Amino acid sequence: MSTSRRFLPSISSLRALEALDRLGSASAVAEELNLTQSAVSRQLQTLETQMGIDLIQRDRKRLSLTASAQDYVIEIRQALNQIAQASLRLQVAPVGGTLNLAILPTFGMRWLMPRLPEFSRLHPDVTINMSTQLRPFNFATEPFDAAIHFGIPNWPDTDALMLKKERVLPVCAPSLIQQNLNVSPQQLLRLPLLHIQTRPNAWQDWFREMGVENEAPLAGTLYDQFSTITQAALHGLGVALMPEYLIEQDLATGRLIALSPKAIEANGAYYLVWPRNKSRDQSLTEFRHWLASKAQPEDDLPR
Repeated sequence: MSTSRRFLPSISSLRALEALDRLGSASAVAEELNLTQSAVSRQLQTLETQMGIDLIQRDRKRLSLTASAQDYVIEIRQALNQIAQASLRLQVAPVGGTLNLAILPTFGMRWLMPRLPEFSRLHPDVTINMSTQLRPFNFATEPFDAAIHFGIPNWPDTDALMLKKERVLPVCAPSLIQQNLNVSPQQLLRLPLLHIQTRPNAWQDWFREMGVENEAPLAGTLYDQFSTITQAALHGLGVALMPEYLIEQDLATGRLIALSPKAIEANGAYYLVWPRNKSRDQSLTEFRHWLASKAQPEDDLPR
């Protein structure tokens, strides 16, 4: 990579610009960076000279960013964060390497965690760092090597390994329907429906599979995790469309009742997704190959 020095400003001047946008005053920037205000001003002037464009609006003693600088600093902030994350990984990486993995909270807890001790035994030199992410993100701007994702493997510039398909059932608390188990799919449209953010079309897909035509938007309350939507269903707030493996115990104890005789396969599946430019990373390769052995269609999700 060969880039003109003009387009590679110093880290210190970029930090000053980013801090001014975030903090709003030169004095606050000086305090955060442990510099004098005059030193901050020189850093910003140097950056303007190097870039050949006005970045700072100077109103008496007050400094603020121009519109162009505000757009510029959004990208700079991401780049500074990437540099910091890369430096941190370099310093703390163990001999065998690390894998920074984004997981879905419920699937991570119920499917991945019970299996991870085996990976640790087989690859004790690999450290897996995990963080919950509920939505797809840009691998280029987030410090993750791979992610567990539900849906279809349609992230740009990535490869994917399918882990598990999902079967769903409509369930609710007995009090919601006064033990009337003969609720037809059409009648479900008149009950309060509980939606989950990660599956925005789940109810529409289910009704379509049941042969119920419905053009109107499906109203109801929205939840971000299965743990919260489960509690909402248990407390009689509505009908939830739940993965079968998550509600077996509640069905067995009668805390929830199923409003359909059988579960149907949901659109989408769980995938391990990783950027192609990391496909040869040793830690990711070992994890991916091990996980492939666990992704058997007949291997039921742990209860």
